[in-house]
Amino acid sequence: MRTLAARLASVIPPNARVLDVGCGDGAVAALLMQSREDLEVSGIDVFVRPTTHIPVVAFDGHRIPFDDAEFDAVVFVDVLHHTEDPMELLREAVRVAPGAIIVKDHAADGPLARPILRLMDWVGNAHHGVALPYNYWSTPRWQRAVAELGLRTEVWQTSLGLYPPPASWIFERELHLLCRLAAS
Repeated sequence: MRTLAARLASVIPPNARVLDVGCGDGAVAALLMQSREDLEVSGIDVFVRPTTHIPVVAFDGHRIPFDDAEFDAVVFVDVLHHTEDPMELLREAVRVAPGAIIVKDHAADGPLARPILRLMDWVGNAHHGVALPYNYWSTPRWQRAVAELGLRTEVWQTSLGLYPPPASWIFERELHLLCRLAAS
């Protein structure tokens, strides 16, 4: 989580009011605020846990319950592949934070990418009751989405260093994606 929070911290604009969509208990967001005191992070999730590290508001998984341009940045950490329609949430992110949409998700490129991502997702989420539609996009699909939304890519990273060897040899392999998008 610390490595992920550090990666996110490096791409979030300064002095930002950030919305973490699908934040869970807010542990990653709390680490973000520890490393970047200029950030104010709130979260939304379809399931609000009894104890959270940040303020969390319930939402229906479709419409972000905030006004237009209410945030400086929206963060999605391994959320979009859990939705049936990632474009729906991306459009909502553009609505509430046109300045910066930060996505940490996956790029399903290569012959073994999908089975490995499915395994990782199932191991990490099945016992929590998280929806598992296994909706992984390839890099070209991500690029089409960016174009369809009228966004520009400011950051695009696929080597995140989230796992130490030997786990990285299987679970890293550019399967992860961190990007910062903004309205054109």
